[in-house]
Amino acid sequence: MQTKKYHVYGIGNALVDLEYILNSEFFSTNNIEKGVMTLIDEDRHHHLLKNLGHPKKKACGGSAANTVIALSQFGGKSFYACKVAHDEFGEFYLSDLRQNGVDTNPHLEKGAMPTGKCIVMVTPDADRTMNTFLGITTNFSETELNESILKDSEYVYIEGYLVASPTAQAAAIKCKKLAETHNVKTALTFSDPNMVKFFKANFDAIIGAGVDLLFCNESEAMEFTQKNTVQEAREELKKVAKTFVITLGKNGALIFDGETFINVEPYKVNAIDSNGAGDMFAGAFLYGITHGHSYAQAGKLASLASSKIVSKFGPRLEWHETKDVLRQLLGE
Repeated sequence: MQTKKYHVYGIGNALVDLEYILNSEFFSTNNIEKGVMTLIDEDRHHHLLKNLGHPKKKACGGSAANTVIALSQFGGKSFYACKVAHDEFGEFYLSDLRQNGVDTNPHLEKGAMPTGKCIVMVTPDADRTMNTFLGITTNFSETELNESILKDSEYVYIEGYLVASPTAQAAAIKCKKLAETHNVKTALTFSDPNMVKFFKANFDAIIGAGVDLLFCNESEAMEFTQKNTVQEAREELKKVAKTFVITLGKNGALIFDGETFINVEPYKVNAIDSNGAGDMFAGAFLYGITHGHSYAQAGKLASLASSKIVSKFGPRLEWHETKDVLRQLLGE
């Protein structure tokens, strides 16, 4: 039985996702690195939007937001600490977040910086490329943390993208320390290979003596550990995480539950859009382990949920789709 109000307290960049379907020529024409997340300034952001036209989808997003929304859709209770501007996109963001069952900060901040946005570009090979203008979430800081809500949570979930901002990184470090003070478990996601490649020291500062749960994909695992194989990387990750999940794309996932390794089989699907797959995996997995299920059961749930995500456009499922996943695997 849950003794705390929230299963997960998440912190991350609040970004309105604008999703487009493109062919690969757009990347070469506009000098965009395919398959990764790249931070861009406001001028570059407006330039790309001018060439892209109307998005296929618009939704409140950011890696951690997608994860806590997933947990909420499965039936968990989550809170998301974030920073948005007092503008049209900021109001949309908070409204969309709450409509998806997630509690959040009660205010909009007035100022010169607009709400952050992420241009998500999906190609026919189901790959996703992101160009992100952080906007006001660049200034996400310790001010956005709420200690009373944090200590009333089972887990804190820290988004790896926060390492790109000095104030956000400081907030992530403070968040982890508060969690440890109040015996709240700590979870971290590496978020993107480029974050690990260029901000390794920042991740080390957040991780400190270690986290309770780490989420990463195989590229991030090998980049962080500087190993050439997943088998080598997984041994190194034991030094920084009590438990961890390495997602392996079409090959499923590898879970370390603190004692043994668990191989999670993939569900074969026709992949259309990989955007949000890792975020969904984390959300479904966190739902599983906070609702009495084993790591193996949570892994199966997360694998099935992620397979549903990549077979459609956008980073999240519909409510009825999450219920179908629960019924299929857990009989809930």
